[in-house]
Amino acid sequence: MAPHDLRRPFKRAAISDQQKRRELSLLRQAQNRRDAQQQARCLASSILSLQSPVPESEPEPEQPDIELETATEAEQESGASSKDLDVRRASKLRRPQVRKWFARQLMLPEWMIDVPDRLSQDWYVLARPSGKRCFVVSSNGTTVSRQRNGSILHHFPSALPAGAKTRDGSGSAQSYCILDCIFHELDQTYYVIDVVCWNGYSLYDCTAEFRFYWLNSKLEESGACSPPSYYHKYRFSAVPVYNCDQDGLYTAYTGAVPYVKDGLLFYNKHAHYQTGNTPLVLVWKDENCSQYVIDTDSKGEIPSQQQVVLELQDNRQLVTSDDPPVVFGCLDADMIQQSGLDSGNLLRFAFSDGGLSFSDGKLEKADLNYLGKSNRARAFADSYSKVLFQYTVRHSPLKIDDLLASINSPDDQENKSCDIEMAG
Repeated sequence: MAPHDLRRPFKRAAISDQQKRRELSLLRQAQNRRDAQQQARCLASSILSLQSPVPESEPEPEQPDIELETATEAEQESGASSKDLDVRRASKLRRPQVRKWFARQLMLPEWMIDVPDRLSQDWYVLARPSGKRCFVVSSNGTTVSRQRNGSILHHFPSALPAGAKTRDGSGSAQSYCILDCIFHELDQTYYVIDVVCWNGYSLYDCTAEFRFYWLNSKLEESGACSPPSYYHKYRFSAVPVYNCDQDGLYTAYTGAVPYVKDGLLFYNKHAHYQTGNTPLVLVWKDENCSQYVIDTDSKGEIPSQQQVVLELQDNRQLVTSDDPPVVFGCLDADMIQQSGLDSGNLLRFAFSDGGLSFSDGKLEKADLNYLGKSNRARAFADSYSKVLFQYTVRHSPLKIDDLLASINSPDDQENKSCDIEMAG
């Protein structure tokens, strides 16, 4: 069967939209240095002190605000950035703001809708574990894990620095760790996919290449990979990371791992830990490395038409969660009034027969059919890359053979030759 025409806008255009955003993201991170130590300290304090959101079905109790320990009056008067102030105010948030704030602290991968340039030189690949994404923080003799919605997953002692009240003490007040993990239920293990802070040292502004080196050397050394014990309730394990050459990609895709796979993650080696959506980390799936390639509905079934969740804005536009957002359409004012919809609502739509229309790889038109409000537990609308990935999976998926072929392409070989010449 001949490949579907849809493939052309996403495959390897001269510069795809996703490739442009990758280049801009790398440029932006070089220009926007921040106080990474303060960022890490505020995040750790928020995770430890913020009260867990109550279930949606229960009324929200009136509780006093909890001030972050790092949010002193002197700091607030010192001209700190608005982003830092947002972090400090996190302890005062209520749902659904809590869900949105916590989800935004994680580095969220875009979905791979084209093959990155220099895949074999500039990227790592790893098999993503299936499970609950969370931050794990160890500090002052205790360890806490919080999920994307801000709720506490576990409160436990660990062998991480300052993670348990051992006979040797819990460490200094400045000793704390923040790990980006996936908790795998079947073997009760925290699989560490990234490190934000280790023993009080922030790694926000370090490259992925350095963060993975640091993680692999420090995690085993700490004893956190040891079996559970009195002072160490859950085992931690680093996820194997490979250079994304042909051997590394094939090993990540087919190799045996002690957990259930849920697709592949690709990290740009030069990427800092950026909060929110980033094109410098990508997720890709097919039916051989994930049980959940095509999105299912609330009943766990694959709907006949692709569904998408979009956010309603003040100007009646329907947008994705990207920054800046991508506009998929506009609702009629009468419909908004009759349906009792408000700005900020997350709404679910199905693509009708017209589907999506593109011009030069850009969205031109979406044929949407309104289904109703989204589940209240959701924090965000879908990202543009997720919508496109789901669309291509249904029509002309990006296959493992395409990824392997790109590594052996003439462009890739030319990049290798240039690298060798420059090194010489």
